[in-house]
Amino acid sequence: MGEEYYNNYSNNDIEGQPVPEGPSQKKQRKSKEKKPMTTGRKWASVIAMGLVFGLVAGGTMFGVDAAAERVTGIGRSNLQLAQTQATDSSGSAASSSDSQGTVAEVAQNAMPSLVTISTMSVEEMRNFFGGTQQYEVEGAGTGVIVGENDTELLIATNYHVVEGANSLSVGFIDEESVEAEVKGTDVDNDLAVVSVKLSDIPDDTMNQIKIATVGDSDELQLGDQVVAIGNALGYGQSVTSGYVSALDRDLTLTYEDGTTINSTGLIQTDAAINSGNSGGALLNMQGELIGINEAKSSNTSSGASVDNIGFAIPIDKAQSSLQEMMNLETREKVDADQASYLGIQGSDVSAEVSELYGVPSGVVVVDVVEDGPAAEAGMQKGDVITELDGRSISSMEQLQQVLQYYAAGEKVDVIVQRSDNGGYQEQTMSVTLGSAADVQNR
Repeated sequence: MGEEYYNNYSNNDIEGQPVPEGPSQKKQRKSKEKKPMTTGRKWASVIAMGLVFGLVAGGTMFGVDAAAERVTGIGRSNLQLAQTQATDSSGSAASSSDSQGTVAEVAQNAMPSLVTISTMSVEEMRNFFGGTQQYEVEGAGTGVIVGENDTELLIATNYHVVEGANSLSVGFIDEESVEAEVKGTDVDNDLAVVSVKLSDIPDDTMNQIKIATVGDSDELQLGDQVVAIGNALGYGQSVTSGYVSALDRDLTLTYEDGTTINSTGLIQTDAAINSGNSGGALLNMQGELIGINEAKSSNTSSGASVDNIGFAIPIDKAQSSLQEMMNLETREKVDADQASYLGIQGSDVSAEVSELYGVPSGVVVVDVVEDGPAAEAGMQKGDVITELDGRSISSMEQLQQVLQYYAAGEKVDVIVQRSDNGGYQEQTMSVTLGSAADVQNR
């Protein structure tokens, strides 16, 4: 069980339906004036990010033990996933077999759909005198442009890329960097959607980027050639190529906060996937998105090094989750005077407890604050919180992060699993969040 938590803070949600037009077709929109960045400043930023990322690479990866392998996450740091056919010059659909390209052609066509993701998070480290000190840590990952709605560009990535991020920015193919927000997360499937305001993207950048074309990962066969693109080591987008080595692989992944998940049905490839590639694209030779790069193997349980074993989440598996997150309302963190609380004391449900006793993964309610928001909604000791306002909850740390986007007085639906005759039954409760300031003044 993890540490107990009492006062929760709040703020984030998402909304907006993707529209069929691509970024290059959206001609009438205002672009925000941005202070130009000189070439020297851009290079200095890139080099600094690379150096910091190298120093804190351990903080941007997560350890994994699965079977006889040691697997690590890669990186740190809305989607109208409609499957599209390639078209010839006359505009008619072309068959996949006729549209295969070289690695160079696939990369060239896909690059406008790829972004770099840079994050800033706070980590606590022990200092020389035995105490602890907080440090800002920069991370790097990758994302794929998968959709657009009336106000936002929507980008798919891994959850572990944005986990714990206090702020994040997205870099496009023309090296333009724009602030972004986490629109939604799916902890159980290691997926997330990041949004960028269209008004923040310069017109020149909009004319160069595009939404990725989505393929059919269910059609993959052993030996199919694939291309992986990602922000390797935080240095910028790089291209590797290889083959599908295996299908339907399962891995056990552990996030930085200690949460463990089982990532199933993965594509295994020998295309080199390195730190920073997380959230990047795995493409077939038609240039279609067939997977989201997730992890690589580093060594076996005996310590022997392992090369050329990487894993990606099949796009057919990710599609429904990404679509749900794309339809959420995008939120921003609330100010301190609006901070909210749920009114519980809770602990993480460890993977061992979940497996041994059949307790659902989430946050178990250790106690309910008398007359608090949770108590008034009917929450009880022993309930396991698994979802808040459509966002999956797997740990106390994540619950606290999610609540930072919700203001006191807001009403949210909370899903709990309640013990019933040896099993668990799902219940949805409408909770009006309380004011954290009121708790502090008690």
